[in-house]
Amino acid sequence: MFIVARHGNTFEAGTAPRRIGARTDLPLTESGQGQANALGELFARKEINFKRVLSGPLLRTRQTAKAILARQSSPPELELNDFLAEVDYGPDENQPEEEVIARIGAAAISAWDERAAVPLGWSVEPSQRIAAWRSFFFSEQFSQGPILLVTSNGAARFALLADPALAEQASKLGSLKLPTGGYGIIERGTHGGLTLTAWGDRP
Repeated sequence: MFIVARHGNTFEAGTAPRRIGARTDLPLTESGQGQANALGELFARKEINFKRVLSGPLLRTRQTAKAILARQSSPPELELNDFLAEVDYGPDENQPEEEVIARIGAAAISAWDERAAVPLGWSVEPSQRIAAWRSFFFSEQFSQGPILLVTSNGAARFALLADPALAEQASKLGSLKLPTGGYGIIERGTHGGLTLTAWGDRP
C-alpha cells in the first residue's frame, strides 16, 4: 500500500493565495502543523505502520513527514527523494493566484488540475515524473509493507498517471489535486495491478 500525502498549510486563513512551487521554501503555519499532526494521529489510530517514509526536499514536506513519523510506534528513517519535489511554476512562482489566472487563463488552470496539462512557462517534465512514480510503484523492493510519500500538490498528481489503469480510475475524480493535509491511497495487488482506493481524503 502506498499512501501519498500532501504537506499542511503554508498560509494562514485570510491570506491571499499565491502559487508556491519548488523555488519558494515556506514552513508550515500553525494550522499546517496541526494538519500534519492530524495525519500522523490518523495513521497511528488505524495502526498503519510504515516500512518506509519518503519526502520531497522542501521544508514543508519534511515537517509534515516528521510529524507523521513522530506518531509511529517504530518509525523508519526519513528518506528524501527528488522525484517528490514540487514543480517549478516559472514566471508564476510565488505570484498571487489572480495574476496567474490573468496570465495563462482559467482554462489552463483547469487543464492542469484535471489532466496535468502543463501551462506555458512552467518547468514540470511530466514524462520524467510519471516514469519515476511508475518505477517506484513497480519496484519489487517496495512490496514489504505500507509506504508513505509526502509531497506537494503539483508533484502528487503524477502518481495518478503512472499506470494506464490507475489513470483511468483517476479520470473519474474530476480533479487530480490533493488538498493541503490530504492524502490518497494506491494499492498494488498480488498480480501487480494498481488500484486507487482514496484521493483527497483528510483526517
